[in-house]
Amino acid sequence: MSKEKHRFFAPPGAFSGDVVILSEDESRHARKVLRVQAGDAITVVDGQGGTYLVEVTDAGRAVSGRAVEKTLDEGEPSVGLHVALGTLHQPARWETFLEKAVELGCTRITPLMTERTQSSRLKMRRLEHIVVSALKQSGRSRLPVLDEPMALEDVLVQGQANRIICHEATPDARRLDEVMGSLKGDGGMSVLIGPEGGFSDDEVALANGNGWETVWLGPRRLRAETAAMAVAAAVSQFRRD
Repeated sequence: MSKEKHRFFAPPGAFSGDVVILSEDESRHARKVLRVQAGDAITVVDGQGGTYLVEVTDAGRAVSGRAVEKTLDEGEPSVGLHVALGTLHQPARWETFLEKAVELGCTRITPLMTERTQSSRLKMRRLEHIVVSALKQSGRSRLPVLDEPMALEDVLVQGQANRIICHEATPDARRLDEVMGSLKGDGGMSVLIGPEGGFSDDEVALANGNGWETVWLGPRRLRAETAAMAVAAAVSQFRRD
């Protein structure tokens, strides 16, 4: 078998014993772009924590192969990170955040509807495609949970052991590094970040009343997606994922 070169996605239903058949899209990419041939070694991730070394046995219209090795939870964080970001006027900016959130180890991602968000123009099928692509690119093995757009009130009653809401108008709040130094329980964290214009004072008060701590990210005004990526990166580095 030749040295492993490429990574593909196939859900558990694509496996029958140790045989896996790639989807039409993945097969087309394997054949026409990557020039995969019988005898090549490829990596297949199932999105449920399984990473397989696969020997390609058929590089025809439906590329298939035999799994010869399996590892579990490759590239996955040790604890959960849930980021809920307000939907943005330009969907492409939210999509950029989504891609980076997967790369940075988020385990759940929520498009958030707040007082200052406009109607969501996000296309869920496109978002799911972005998640799969980022999963393969980053070397992860579990698909993060990608929620349908949710109202703030619904998200507030959920979350990890540690819950923070980022708000630029409260410089007297603790900074993120201070919060990271006092994580509770297993260190899992949920983060709320508003849309353009941030959260209203009433929304912050509601979050505080539901056990979410307000966190200040510093004196510079960050775009919403920048703030979300900055928090995800800081948490990832603190946990040493």
